[in-house]
Amino acid sequence: MQEPRSPVVTPVMQDSRTSVRFPLKLPITVRTADAREHFAETADISAGGVLFHTRAAFEVGTTIRFRIILPAAVLGTHTDVLVNCAGRVVRSSQENGGSAVAAVIDEYCFERVFSAAV
Repeated sequence: MQEPRSPVVTPVMQDSRTSVRFPLKLPITVRTADAREHFAETADISAGGVLFHTRAAFEVGTTIRFRIILPAAVLGTHTDVLVNCAGRVVRSSQENGGSAVAAVIDEYCFERVFSAAV
């Protein structure tokens, strides 16, 4: 009779992201602590962070504030929604003459964008 074997446990590399990411290409305005504004485009967004492409270089750890307008057509709402966020850069790499920047969202605030009266 064979002795029972212990199960073999292999370490599994897990993705530390816990939120679903949505592949949305939207304009984003990023402001650094020195009040410089940089214009970029998102690659994907989640409840916990954002990945964006920009010409500017950002160092890991940089505190940023950014705003994204979520179009009504994407959300299925009657008006666009402005999301004001505060966060910090957690990853930055050079890519095609610019930077791919990942930032965690520490705070956010939604504002409804009202269209002008006609």
